[in-house]
Amino acid sequence: MKKEKNPAELILFFDGKCPLCTKEIALLQRYDKNAKIQFEDINSASFETQFPFINLHEARDVLHGQLLGGTIITGMDVTFMAWDLVERHRWLKMLNLPLVRPLTDWGYQIFARHRSKIANFLTRK
Repeated sequence: MKKEKNPAELILFFDGKCPLCTKEIALLQRYDKNAKIQFEDINSASFETQFPFINLHEARDVLHGQLLGGTIITGMDVTFMAWDLVERHRWLKMLNLPLVRPLTDWGYQIFARHRSKIANFLTRK
């Protein structure tokens, strides 16, 4: 009898054309020993067919994830959950504290808006 694979606890939708995003995804994949995360590149040819409920334009602007029950989460909530699932970077929890979280979200919005420029600056040779 064939053993069925447990569904991932999080589907993480990422931009495979972003060098910073792909570095973080590669780390998450390396640490995801129990396959708790399903990684989906929003640039894949079948993305819109496979995930029609994800607005591609919005997913390019803000990180998206889908929980096991179908709930969509975005931004830092995806980051917090992904790193928690792989049991790494526990220090990120302090960025989710009530007094810090508004600053975390503000910083993420700035990063997301300018990630191409930031990526080009950090990855130029």
